[in-house]
Amino acid sequence: MNPSDISAFWDQRFSSDAFVYGEAPDEYLAAQRHRLRRGMAALVPGDGEGRNGVWLAQQGLDVVTVDIAEEGLRKARGLASRRGVSLTALQANLANWNWPVAHFDVVASIFLHLPPKTRELVHRNMIACIRPGGILIIRAFRPEQLAYRQKFGSTGGPPAPEMLFTAPMLRA
Repeated sequence: MNPSDISAFWDQRFSSDAFVYGEAPDEYLAAQRHRLRRGMAALVPGDGEGRNGVWLAQQGLDVVTVDIAEEGLRKARGLASRRGVSLTALQANLANWNWPVAHFDVVASIFLHLPPKTRELVHRNMIACIRPGGILIIRAFRPEQLAYRQKFGSTGGPPAPEMLFTAPMLRA
């Protein structure tokens, strides 16, 4: 799928007033709260409607959220406003975004599933943009998710096995 098709897909998915993934932060991200300190600079790539970026801003972090879908970013800005926090919401394709080097203390990648070549590029850039001593938080579906999908129906995640994560893949 080309970037304009991806953008159009997500813009349409996020076009209703309801939040597709809810307004609460991802539970795994919230469980990492003890690692966070006020004033840290955080990046949330592929943040969609902004639930995770807004939560990080509520924890006192300086947040940049980046997504390909302008509709998602519109909702992220609105959610931040309703929660009384600010964040920087940028529309960009992560494959060709100008990633800052050693700029962030935290990068939170929550269910950001990309094709293998794009994923490798984006993951290298995520690591390069973290300051020394910073942290990378990743939550993603594993290949076993496909079996759950077959057994229980739609349980989330991409249906393409090449877009799912394994521990060795992440270490590499």
